Amino acid sequence: MDSWMIRVFILLSCFSPMMVESRVRHYKFNVVMKNTSRLCSTKPIVTINGNFPGPTLYAREDDTVLVKVVNHVKYNVSIHWHGVRQLRTGWADGPAYITQCPIQPGQSYVYNFTITGQRGTLLWHAHILWLRATVHGAIVILPKLGVPYPFPKPDHERVIVLAEWWKSDTEDVINEAMKSGLAPNVSDAHTINGYPGGSPNCSSTDGYQLNVTPGKSYLLRLINAALNEELFFKIAGHKFTVVEVDATYVKPFTTDTVVIAPGQTTNVVLTASKRAGKFAIAASTFMDTPVVAIDNLTATATLHYSGTLSATPTALATVPARNATPVADTFSNSLRSLNSKTYPAKFPKTVDRSLLFAVGLGVNPCPTCRAANGSRVVASVNNITFVMPTTALLQAHFFNIKGVYTADFPGNPPTPFNYTGAPPQNMATISATRVYRLPYNATVQVVLQDTGIVAAENHPVHLHGFNFFVVGKGSGNFNPKTDPKSFNLVDPVERNTVGVPSGGWVAIRFTADNPGVWFMHCHLEVHTTWGLKMAFQVDDGKGQNQSLLPPPKDLPKC
Repeated sequence: MDSWMIRVFILLSCFSPMMVESRVRHYKFNVVMKNTSRLCSTKPIVTINGNFPGPTLYAREDDTVLVKVVNHVKYNVSIHWHGVRQLRTGWADGPAYITQCPIQPGQSYVYNFTITGQRGTLLWHAHILWLRATVHGAIVILPKLGVPYPFPKPDHERVIVLAEWWKSDTEDVINEAMKSGLAPNVSDAHTINGYPGGSPNCSSTDGYQLNVTPGKSYLLRLINAALNEELFFKIAGHKFTVVEVDATYVKPFTTDTVVIAPGQTTNVVLTASKRAGKFAIAASTFMDTPVVAIDNLTATATLHYSGTLSATPTALATVPARNATPVADTFSNSLRSLNSKTYPAKFPKTVDRSLLFAVGLGVNPCPTCRAANGSRVVASVNNITFVMPTTALLQAHFFNIKGVYTADFPGNPPTPFNYTGAPPQNMATISATRVYRLPYNATVQVVLQDTGIVAAENHPVHLHGFNFFVVGKGSGNFNPKTDPKSFNLVDPVERNTVGVPSGGWVAIRFTADNPGVWFMHCHLEVHTTWGLKMAFQVDDGKGQNQSLLPPPKDLPKC
């Protein structure tokens, strides 16, 4: 090639988006134990690269991401890239025994996926046992080069991860609960970027400090990585402009309180509107079911204006009551898709499959559960308490391995009842490994209906492999004749995790355009452990890019 042609090629590569926008980003996650002190006590925790929270993974839309995970601990491990669409790359999704066997001690696995059509904030976390209590972190997806945010660009950005902390080993906590048949002990504190702030039982006041400059704007990337708690997030004396949830832009609106469930993310713009001062940042529990035990300790951090003396008193935040349902509803009802020419809301206007999933708790016999009088609390979808297989579902599907699961998951409750009224006399469930089969490109509506068995409760339900649109919600029992008349078929919010209202229902729609086996479960870890989970099997289509890719050679073995 002549030298002038080489120079032209280099010059074109500098200006051609096709040549420079996409890149391959490499990360290495070493799973290691780390002695960590919180609440005036120290314990070993499972971490990524020794960090809690773990490292932030950065990428741009259209980038390919390769993460080599090396397991140096005694536990089996898998990592889920929560909210990443994983188009045809289900092998990289991460839930143990659903899309892969876990990475065994001393082994490694390279997760390989491409960010397609997404930008904003997501999270990654362990997806086995209760390891995500400490194994979690942020995913920041930047827009393509040269593509602006659909709102004024903030001066700075900060990642804020909300979580929970137990003084005890979390595996001991859940193992003891499963042995007894009762609910596990609640956490001892909430955390903001790894720190609880002040605690009544500990003199240490270690807390996160958000330093700001007067007049500047800050994009706060909020993540709820807690195991079992929905949270309110507030900053004393300040308001937020909400601009994105679950890596999808929304019509901006202003609020002083964000509601965020485990697995959800929310981007807000904060303007440092004061001249000086210190203001409390607070994360407190939202739980509108009085009979459910919660961690009632508010995590605190500090918003610190530059030039403010350290001795300056901190303005306190007034957190909502734990059962402030109107506050939570006002927030969730304000969420709307942009549905613009650049960012259209591509939701199904009509549906091929209309499903009703009753989600909630149950009680099954357990002769060895003496603490629970010979029974144990379980959870179910359509009365099926999901049993985790020992062979990953995706492998069974791809290689046609018989006997791992059946494709007869019920599309409606097998025995209808007054879901939000008095519970039926028989509260037992069926334990099984079943999936619901969908043809490629089917348009699907799922109404998630809470039940009052044991206790009505808000369930944040997460669907892997897809974004869905929240077209409606309400209280009481879903009425298929009248409730659809109030559906939002104009600008419904697009999400990957949605709260099923306590004693109510929510309707979601998605297009089954991603072949594979995709987990759907409550993101309250205790409910997932109890069996509130199922999976969709989406068959291959007929087109060239409509089939699941073959598994990588280093896919872990069971």
